[in-house]
Amino acid sequence: MKTLFKAFVAATALLAFTQVQAADAAVPKYDDPYKMMEVLADKTFQRIARQQADIKKDPEILRTIVTEELVPYIDSRYAAGYVIGNAVKLNTVPKQDFNTFVTAFQNYMVGTYAGVFTQYRDQQVMIEPGQAIEAQKKIITIRTRVIDPGKPDIKIEFKLRRVKDANNWLVFDMVAEGISLLDSKRSELGSMIRQQGLVSVAALLEEKAKAPIKAPEKAKNA
Repeated sequence: MKTLFKAFVAATALLAFTQVQAADAAVPKYDDPYKMMEVLADKTFQRIARQQADIKKDPEILRTIVTEELVPYIDSRYAAGYVIGNAVKLNTVPKQDFNTFVTAFQNYMVGTYAGVFTQYRDQQVMIEPGQAIEAQKKIITIRTRVIDPGKPDIKIEFKLRRVKDANNWLVFDMVAEGISLLDSKRSELGSMIRQQGLVSVAALLEEKAKAPIKAPEKAKNA
């Protein structure tokens, strides 16, 4: 039976996969990626509902929720490497420069998706039923449908990869209506990275990340 859990935004914010993975031993690990997504969405939205009054007064609380509830389940370094792509040769980039970019990209995406959370209206996401996963399988896709009454369903696919030397999974990409978030960010930032370098682009992302949390312009004008 398909698992139903609340909020379109849960699916969207889960895609803030470009964040730096928190090295917190207390964070639960899941060998069942379907269970991980269900628990993650439930925890996130219980917290949003619980803090809704405070969030209306101070939307910055959403930044904290994204960081604490979502970031630990994102394979940020893998995602950042993909976004960089062939814009630079990673084996020639100082480790510190790469880490600086990953951190900046994390902060930028945390702010972006915290903004999406401001649109929470109790939408629902239906996730496909869990399936057996072969032991040698490294990457899987989990399909979902966003249900918003009065609007067409939105198809969203989550890409997850098995963590090396560990029996747990992390999200690294989302494909919404056929559009990959990683691919779109690679297209957006690739030429900038080639021309300006990782550190310069990281500084730009950090500046953007400092913007106050607010709903995306499109949503406000809708």
